[in-house]
Amino acid sequence: VFAGNRHDSTTLEEIVETMEARYGQAQRIWVLDRGLVSQDNLDFLKAGQRQYLVGTPKSQLKRFEQQLAGQDWRVIREGLEVKLCQCPDGTTETYILCRSRDRHEKEQAMHARFEKRIEEGLTKIAAACSRRRQDVLAISRRVGRLLGQNTRAAGLFDIQVRTAENGAAHITWTKVEKWRAWAQLSEGAYVLRTNVGGWSDEDLWRAYIQLTDAETAFRIQKSDLSLRPVWHQKEDRVLAHILVCFLAYVL
Repeated sequence: VFAGNRHDSTTLEEIVETMEARYGQAQRIWVLDRGLVSQDNLDFLKAGQRQYLVGTPKSQLKRFEQQLAGQDWRVIREGLEVKLCQCPDGTTETYILCRSRDRHEKEQAMHARFEKRIEEGLTKIAAACSRRRQDVLAISRRVGRLLGQNTRAAGLFDIQVRTAENGAAHITWTKVEKWRAWAQLSEGAYVLRTNVGGWSDEDLWRAYIQLTDAETAFRIQKSDLSLRPVWHQKEDRVLAHILVCFLAYVL
């Protein structure tokens, strides 16, 4: 049982050592989503010669731009393609590049929605500037808030807020097509990272996707059974609540 405000990434070492103390250091593979992955955690797993299969941050995709554009994908089920890639920095790790049709459609729609919101917001700001004299700093802050509320498409816009001859704010913007090209190439793609050797790309993907079973279980408890939030403070009551949640889920 951890404190409610503790970040997930700080719990891994304690979880691993607890599991190994109870059941021994078997030939298990630690499968972690991106919320648990940090360099310190990977160093800890490597130091104990443990095997791992982890999700990586979206930013890692940029390292595989050439492979993303390639044609040597392998279809392992309808709407899902994978390919094994060697680590760009030459280490013994293996990277699994994955591309999902469903995920592509979701991210494409998300980018389009945020692009529309930003453009509509900029049009309103420009209209306000044309109606009456606006302070440059105030307009810049409005633009910053707009981009902060729609970060998924913020990189698409190159926005200039200048001072006109009369001292009023004047706003212009253009779209960065290089950003759009990368978004279209990377939509639906994600990268897995592992030190497990001798497994196929399909085996590694299927091992990682088991996390969705755990996520489904949590989703059922949080939504269908409405078993959160947990207001208990004492550890024995927290444990009792978890037991009730588990029994309800099993039933």
